[in-house]
Amino acid sequence: MRGIGKSFLGVRVLSGVDLAVTAGEVHAVVGENGAGKSTLMKIICGVHAPDEGTIELDGRPVSFGHPLEAQRVGIAIIHQEFNLLPERTVAQNVFLGREPVRRGLVDRAAMEEATARLLGELGEEPFGPRDAVRRLSVAQQQIVEIVKALSVDARLVVMDEPSAALAEHEVELLHRLIGRLRERGVAVVYISHRLREVFGLADRVTVLKDGARVTTRPIGEVTPDELIRLMVGRDLGACFPPRSAGAGEVRLSLRGAGNHKLRDIDLDLRAGEIVGIAGLQGSGRSALAKAIFGAEPFTTGEMVPARPRSVREGVRLGIGLVTEDRKAEGLALRQSVRDNALLVARAAGGRGRTRDGVRELLERVRLAPARQDQEVRYLSGGNQQKVVLVKWMAVAPRVLLFDEPTRGVDVGAKAAIHDLMRELADGGMAIMMISSELPELIGLSDRVVVLRDGRVAGTLPAEPSEEAIMRLAAGGVA
Repeated sequence: MRGIGKSFLGVRVLSGVDLAVTAGEVHAVVGENGAGKSTLMKIICGVHAPDEGTIELDGRPVSFGHPLEAQRVGIAIIHQEFNLLPERTVAQNVFLGREPVRRGLVDRAAMEEATARLLGELGEEPFGPRDAVRRLSVAQQQIVEIVKALSVDARLVVMDEPSAALAEHEVELLHRLIGRLRERGVAVVYISHRLREVFGLADRVTVLKDGARVTTRPIGEVTPDELIRLMVGRDLGACFPPRSAGAGEVRLSLRGAGNHKLRDIDLDLRAGEIVGIAGLQGSGRSALAKAIFGAEPFTTGEMVPARPRSVREGVRLGIGLVTEDRKAEGLALRQSVRDNALLVARAAGGRGRTRDGVRELLERVRLAPARQDQEVRYLSGGNQQKVVLVKWMAVAPRVLLFDEPTRGVDVGAKAAIHDLMRELADGGMAIMMISSELPELIGLSDRVVVLRDGRVAGTLPAEPSEEAIMRLAAGGVA
């Protein structure tokens, strides 16, 4: 790609961007939300046509009027949010719209045979071509997306935040699959906010900022701190805010608490403290947050001040939950920023901040007044997450639960959210944070509670090692 430019409604989104990717290379593209990464990828894949610049494939000029045209020449994209039909089988999803036909009917046997062969080539066969996608884990659905790309004989695969929904052990599987793509000579463009993945996977990295290319370098010639400066245009200083001087009174206490997913949970959350919750996928992390909040109530044990039987009761007890999926569970995407920020206050019968008070909170998290009447769906992921935080800050809960608070958020917004969480804790709030990113857990938590199979496997003091966390999570001894 040479000199790529693109504008929407007179707003310049890309300006003179160059990008070159070679066979068998993993090329990372990084930048803050709004830097132009997604638009550039959509141009590669035929969703948008560039206003300026040229695209060459194998040295020959190409142009795409539709994603199918890009797909026909071997370009595939794996989106952060999967494009799968849950009620269909793996094979039906892989060949959707391209089903082999025999005697006028879909040749299901040929479709399933081809899918099985592709799964075998990846060296991963934890499920079969006849399995329904709805029964697969998130990591397994990721495999289906990769198999879809291989089924069209893709030579270039674009991966947009492919690990955002994966737990730590599932990320390792994704990395192995990418390694196999590289061995096959497939070029991979890898977009991620997780710098550890970028440095662990990429051969080269291109930095975008404000729609322009800042630099392209071999990954061995740049440091993480330097990459952050190139992305955000400033030095973020320490990665995490200082820890609190000490915890205060117990705000929430669990003794022997359980339900159909959890057993014998003992846990105290104190004012001024951030408690990290670690564990593998399926260990009960999100189930714990939902049980405390009242979405999937505890059925056994004790919870002080009370055991909520519904979300409404949880809110009334002063408990808030920043959900894992902000778009599906945390926001009304077609409503304004201001209306979203007032959602909980209105649901709680008007308790909490007024519209003027919410405006002050939005400005406190650096959302400009001009953006507060905008539909929230048009904000970047980081700004959407800030709106979710303001929604809860507006009712000042005593306990605030965070499930993957910085998933899909760029490094600048991530630092701002970390600072805000510490500020809330310093103000007397008790905070529980679930995260699949071990550096985030280690850097931000005052202590880390590790879950395994729905139970507490152990508690670690501030700044535990990654090895200690994973040993407890996997069934070893810390």
